[in-house]
Amino acid sequence: MTSTVRGSQLARLLGHWHSLPGRRRSPDYAALAGAIRGLLSDGRLPLGVRLAAERELAEALKVSRTTVTAAYRELRETGHLTSRRGAGSWTTLPNGHRVASSGLWTPQDDLDMIDLGCAALAAPAELVTAARAAAEDLPRYLQGAGYHPTGIIELREAVAQGYTERGLTTSPDQIMVTSGTQHALDLVLRLSVPAGAPVLVESPTYPNALAALSARRARIATHGIDTGGGDGWDADLLLDGLRQTRPRLAYLIPEFQNPTGHLMPAALRERVVAAAHASGTDLVIDESFVDLPLDGTEVPAPVAVHDRHSRVVSIGGMSKPYWGGLRIGWVRASAPLVQRLAALRVGVDMASPVLDQLVAVHLLERADVIVPARRAQLAEQRDALVVAMERELPEWRVTVPRGGVTLWVELDGPISSALSRAAEEVGVRLAPGPRFGVDGTLERFLRLPFTLPAADLEDAVKRLAAVRYDLDRTRRPQWREPAVIA
Repeated sequence: MTSTVRGSQLARLLGHWHSLPGRRRSPDYAALAGAIRGLLSDGRLPLGVRLAAERELAEALKVSRTTVTAAYRELRETGHLTSRRGAGSWTTLPNGHRVASSGLWTPQDDLDMIDLGCAALAAPAELVTAARAAAEDLPRYLQGAGYHPTGIIELREAVAQGYTERGLTTSPDQIMVTSGTQHALDLVLRLSVPAGAPVLVESPTYPNALAALSARRARIATHGIDTGGGDGWDADLLLDGLRQTRPRLAYLIPEFQNPTGHLMPAALRERVVAAAHASGTDLVIDESFVDLPLDGTEVPAPVAVHDRHSRVVSIGGMSKPYWGGLRIGWVRASAPLVQRLAALRVGVDMASPVLDQLVAVHLLERADVIVPARRAQLAEQRDALVVAMERELPEWRVTVPRGGVTLWVELDGPISSALSRAAEEVGVRLAPGPRFGVDGTLERFLRLPFTLPAADLEDAVKRLAAVRYDLDRTRRPQWREPAVIA
């Protein structure tokens, strides 16, 4: 079923469209068409949704119907709208343009490259001590086969205890250990999403989640995240998207959303769970960044606290607060669903390495020391990156996140992909905005992680400023090997 954007909703998204740049030189209908094109290019207005009827939108905007009719006609002429008499008008992009959603590429190790494509910290000093302790514990497991499809009991108990301390009572039977958060997502999708099933995701969102959904041949619908200083999610549009499209599954990142850094309010979490139950939708909640609030930000209770019908599957892991090289993730769900996932898993990879799980146990035992230090490190590096950008690139707009590891930057033009190609030439690897969407949009945005040392971040910004200055000159395109975006 096609989702519809009502006139009042579109009017709210358009905001002060009369005051957009160039407005005084354009008639009303052209300004309105340009504003709607802007929403499409930013990913805030999804593709494939039915727009409000002309009369309804005219009433919501308090303009004449003639103005809306002319704006819709211009959008059809530019390829941003497709209409069928008696059925309505749907948002599109010219020539059906779409961009591959995969963010996973073969890495190239280059010591001279400042890699801002990968949002992950280096390992903490405590990792070596944890690895030694794990090696000493390993003999206890050597008499068995070593296959633990749901994970060793010590780690499942530790993860379950973490959820319980966050206000979500959890038993070890509700935990399955996986080889990273991405592996957890892939297993859930294998079980829950048949080919062609509708799925709802945020836009922008994590590129490798889009890759996993594309591999399942899911029909992806999007909910546009506001890039300003608000909560990010438009509650009215998100809940309507669940009710109207009735997706099989919705993938959401409520804690410091990747890449925007937004934190979903507690009230919306409860409403999303209720709407998902009413629409028959399973919720996959990615909690990769839940351990990384900054500036004393209080994180609401987990989304699954509001779940009474086993609709919520939570996934998380060690990659962001600890180290990406330790491939430990998990699924938190009902015990029967965990058993179904374990039965599915044995046809994929059998189990996670026991030694890695023991390392994770010892790291979690030191969480009260490691995680606060990571938060302090990230806050310092975030502030250094923001100051450098204000100094070198004041035309770019940044909303400072209250947690997570990335800035979502609004550029001074639709130049993200071109900027990323040019930045490679000066030794900076970037993750361009379109990688975080599915429709060839988001060219005015760029994700910048603050996971590198402050000096490297400041150097990178200086190089980007130099590249931006020269970007408008004619350049000969050069093809580059793509890199990992994580």
